[in-house]
Amino acid sequence: MFDKITAPQAGTAITISKGTCITPNNPIIPFIEGDGSGRDIWKASKKVFDAATAEAYKNERKIVWLEVYAGEKACSVYGKDVWLPEDTLQAIKEFKVAIKGPLTTPVGEGFRSINVTLRQQLDLYACVRPVRYFSGVPSPLKTPEKLDVVIFRENTEDVYAGVEWAAGSKEANKIRDVIISCGKDIREASAIGIKPISEFGSKRLIRKAIQYAIDNNRKVVTLVHKGNIMKFTEGAFMNWGYELARKEFGDMLITENDLHAKYEGKLPKGKIVINDRIADNMFQQILLRPHEYSVIATTNLNGDYLSDACAAQVGGLGIAPGANVSDDMGMFEATHGTAPKYADQDIINPSSVLLSGALMFEFIGWQEVARLIISGLEKTIGQKYVTYDLERSMSGATRAKTSEFADRIVKNIRGN
Repeated sequence: MFDKITAPQAGTAITISKGTCITPNNPIIPFIEGDGSGRDIWKASKKVFDAATAEAYKNERKIVWLEVYAGEKACSVYGKDVWLPEDTLQAIKEFKVAIKGPLTTPVGEGFRSINVTLRQQLDLYACVRPVRYFSGVPSPLKTPEKLDVVIFRENTEDVYAGVEWAAGSKEANKIRDVIISCGKDIREASAIGIKPISEFGSKRLIRKAIQYAIDNNRKVVTLVHKGNIMKFTEGAFMNWGYELARKEFGDMLITENDLHAKYEGKLPKGKIVINDRIADNMFQQILLRPHEYSVIATTNLNGDYLSDACAAQVGGLGIAPGANVSDDMGMFEATHGTAPKYADQDIINPSSVLLSGALMFEFIGWQEVARLIISGLEKTIGQKYVTYDLERSMSGATRAKTSEFADRIVKNIRGN
């Protein structure tokens, strides 16, 4: 079935029915180690995952890991310029759940992002980024604990669809001619990109965000857009969101206008507010009034900016998890880059992969493992035994290597 990977004989594939994982005691889960520092943080994270699983289930359950390849390691296994082998896509499709470290993407030239390609090829249409504060983590804010949001970023459309042409190219000139014939003007020798936003893509993303709010007792869903300027793309995203909320969740959701006009600003029991914010204003709001926001649904580029900005408020991307999900598949990933200059030095913070792993365990229904990972991490940070990125900003902290940080988390998990 596969070219250069072999599925483990001991494990069993996860299946997904109506959005719910049916997870055996020995699920096969593909992993992509990642490039650069990914090698160190994956090794450390796997140690924590296995320890938490053993502790939670007394060795009655176990992940059967299957290494698959992408990025630089794929080129070494499959040949030059094979950055994303078909084996990897097929394995994730078959086993339904995967986790990955950071992957290399050149800026401004060469192949497109492997991360984006994975999301599009597998139709993982929702990028889910929970952002919350962990006590003791250095933050530029006075009260970072007020921020606790889950961002749902559309993953397959917008400018990330990759519909663009170089300045002066035959294709760009042809598109320019068409646009001019439609009554709009574009300067000669312009690079041209297309921003597709569809009703289908927008609604399924917003539907998932609303359902998450309902399932997790979160009281506000905010549509973030730039519809004041891009009226027929970002503005349509907002309009489709309100239309979906009214038609499919009308008994659960009320608009912000109705909250004040009909309920004097007091949220009725069992209701959720849906509102919207212009993207640039949202950056101000999330700094000045973070406690007013809970679940955010937004377009691809806005979500990219906003999720990283929120992560900075609680300590940076090193502490931020990420999930890419559809209705029948999930891929979990570090949200930061590869940091190649630190590769194989055993110094990078593995928390982004660890917390993404916690999301993965929640996704497959092993909540006990997720809780142990998070509590072990919180306790270790509370002990001020941290990697260099946190230690340099924490008074009285001890600097630990990546592997040592993982060992302490395992010790705390077993102590719990």
